[in-house]
Amino acid sequence: MERLSVPLKNLDPELPAPQCAYAGDGAVDLRATRDDILQPFERKLVPCGIAVAIPAGYAGFVLPRSGLAIKHGISLVNAPGLIDSNYRGEIQAVLVNLDPHKPFAIKRGDRVAQLAIMCVEEVHFESCEMLPTTERGEGGFGSSGVGDRSL
Repeated sequence: MERLSVPLKNLDPELPAPQCAYAGDGAVDLRATRDDILQPFERKLVPCGIAVAIPAGYAGFVLPRSGLAIKHGISLVNAPGLIDSNYRGEIQAVLVNLDPHKPFAIKRGDRVAQLAIMCVEEVHFESCEMLPTTERGEGGFGSSGVGDRSL
């Protein structure tokens, strides 16, 4: 598999640069640059100490870490957070503590989110009066049903 080269500026050289933990991983871990406390239902912007130059035709997506979600109720308010290819500032994660009772301590260097870089198409919308029809049509949320509840 071919690798995409993404220039990275390490804004906090004491923290390791993001890298995949295992061959084939789809994202790299992002680390907090400072200690903090997230109270129940509180949200905070957590700096991650890196800036990147994502190539045109790609975008970065900041995602929650599943271990933090299941063990501590930590997620991202705007999951996924979008990083456009022309953004050059520090990557930050908008963390939220969804645990109703326990504060969550963030320590400098903790892995708090993930970054995936994905190919995205540049889109041009064409105005029209009618859209092509499909079997689903305008059926929205729940339009395919919830299944057999008698089981």
